[in-house]
Amino acid sequence: MAEKKTPSHHGVEEQHDAQYPNQTLKLLHERASCRSFFDKKIEPEVLQSILEAGIHAPTGGNLQPYSVIKIEKQDTKRKLAEMCGQDFIESAPVDLLFCIDWYRLKRWAALEAAPFSATNSFRHFWISFQDTIIVAQNMCTAADALGLGSVYIGTILEYFRETKEMFHLPDGVFPVVLLCLGYPKGERRPRKKLGVDAIVHEEKYHEYSDKKLEEAFEQKYPDAKFELNERRLETIYEVCKAVHGEEFAKQCIATIKEQGFINQAQRTFGLHYRADMMPDGNEDFLRIMEECGFGWFREWLIPQGKE
Repeated sequence: MAEKKTPSHHGVEEQHDAQYPNQTLKLLHERASCRSFFDKKIEPEVLQSILEAGIHAPTGGNLQPYSVIKIEKQDTKRKLAEMCGQDFIESAPVDLLFCIDWYRLKRWAALEAAPFSATNSFRHFWISFQDTIIVAQNMCTAADALGLGSVYIGTILEYFRETKEMFHLPDGVFPVVLLCLGYPKGERRPRKKLGVDAIVHEEKYHEYSDKKLEEAFEQKYPDAKFELNERRLETIYEVCKAVHGEEFAKQCIATIKEQGFINQAQRTFGLHYRADMMPDGNEDFLRIMEECGFGWFREWLIPQGKE
């Protein structure tokens, strides 16, 4: 018998029939990722409006330590799609690669005979990462407001070296996230989210009871029961054993067999975002960071000037 199709790890669709004070709030509540685009170019004036909205995002010290690579060539989009294993990257009329950019500011400092050490500062890396994500979200919201669809591609992080070479990124420029833009095919529905009660804490972090926490996730993932089979059980067992040891692995499998299904958390961290693979490559990521001109994770010694 054919195996049932596994529901999306993104969760279930949410129906919206609420009334909103204005169109901006409606947009923010009902925004959904788009993975299917019409073969239609984005008009230059529309794209320019989106880009302009992005660069007016808030940024630490108004330094704007980011750059955006606009990608419209079909061959380049095809390479990205093949690299990331997601066909819609190629079908989107425009892909935007958002990068931290301290290279531009370093050059400015040099031209103006000013000191510069931001690429060796964790504080500035952290702020520039925030700034880059904020400008990306500004453009995402602007695109949705203009009738376009969009979707973020986080897996670009698996290809830092490739994107550095592909887009000729100089030292001090680091890719963060890819955003696909285009006119959407079909209706899009947002996915259920954890509610405000589960996310927002009054004045300080509040430790919710087990019951309340379970109820919050049950509302987000109603009836999330995934079918058992030997392959899935073997995978979950191996993941649990690698992360928490054999005893935990046995307990997890016993729990699954007792409940008669794989629950959402077990599916999420045992099969999809595998807990045994999450920490893989940490040291390599640091090497890549250094290759890209950043040294904030090492002790910084003031260079000795030449006499």
